[in-house]
Amino acid sequence: MKQRVLKYDVVFEEQPEGGYTALVPSLPGCVSEGDTFEEAKKNISDAIKLYLEDMEADGEEIPEDKGSVFVGQIEINRKPLASA
Repeated sequence: MKQRVLKYDVVFEEQPEGGYTALVPSLPGCVSEGDTFEEAKKNISDAIKLYLEDMEADGEEIPEDKGSVFVGQIEINRKPLASA
C-alpha cells in the first residue's frame, strides 16, 4: 500500500498568558496547543493524525488542503469613546 503525503495549513497564535494555540482551518474542530512553538507543532501534528483516523473509521473522505488560508492585518481607525 502506497503511503500518501498530506499537507495542511495550520494557524499558530501566540497566547498572552504564554504558549501557542494551533488550528487547522480545513479540518473543523482540529485544534491543539503547546507551551512552546515546537510543542504546539508536535501536538497539532498528532491531532491531525487522530482527526484523519477518526474520519477514515467513520467512512468519511479525507479532505486535501487547498492552501486557502490567508493571514493579514486590518487597520481600524476608531474615535475615542466620549466621557460620561
